[in-house]
Amino acid sequence: MEPQSPTSKANSRYRFFIALLPPSEMQDKANEIKQYFSDRYHSRAAQKSPPHITLQPPFEWPAATVADLQTSLMSFAMGHSAIPIALSGFGSFPPRVIYINVLKTPELMALQQALAVHMEAELDIVDRRSQHRSFAPHMTVAFRDLKPRAFKQAWLEFETRSLQFQFMADQLTLLIHTGQRWTVSQVFPFGRLDR
Repeated sequence: MEPQSPTSKANSRYRFFIALLPPSEMQDKANEIKQYFSDRYHSRAAQKSPPHITLQPPFEWPAATVADLQTSLMSFAMGHSAIPIALSGFGSFPPRVIYINVLKTPELMALQQALAVHMEAELDIVDRRSQHRSFAPHMTVAFRDLKPRAFKQAWLEFETRSLQFQFMADQLTLLIHTGQRWTVSQVFPFGRLDR
C-alpha cells in the first residue's frame, strides 16, 4: 500500500515506525483492552495505532525516496526467519503507561538489535533515546492520556491479571502516520527458512 501524504509538497516527509503485529485474534483481544481503558479510564491515545511491538521507534523519511526505505526493509526481512513471541500478563511504566508484557526472548532481542544496526548502517536512522536504554518489548494498551490517578487505579486492576498468548512473528510491519493515526503502510515477510 502506498503511503497517503498529509501534504502534497515535493519535499514532504512521512512519519514511520517498524513493528511486529500479533495475529488478528490477539489484535482483537488487545483492542478490547484498549476500549476498556477508553471507557473506564478515559485513555484513548493507544487506540490510534494497531496493537504492536515496536522494533524501531518513529522516524521521518522523505516522501520522494519511500521506495528506497521499502527496498531496504524487504532486504532485511528476507535475511531473517520467523521468531516465537510470548505475551505474559501486564506491565507498566509509571505514571502513565500500562502494557501487555512481551517476554524478552533471545530471538526477539537479537531481531531488534539486528534491525537497529541495519537502520543505522543502511538508512542512517538512529533513535538516540534507544541507544541509552535497553530494549523493553511491550504492547501498549494505555499511555500518554492516562492520568496518574487513573493509572494507579488501573494498575491495581491489571498488575495481577492473567494473559497468555504465543505466536510466530513472520513479518515486519512498516506503519505510517496519517496525521490522525498510525496505519499499516506495508508488510515485509521474513524470508529465511530455518530447519
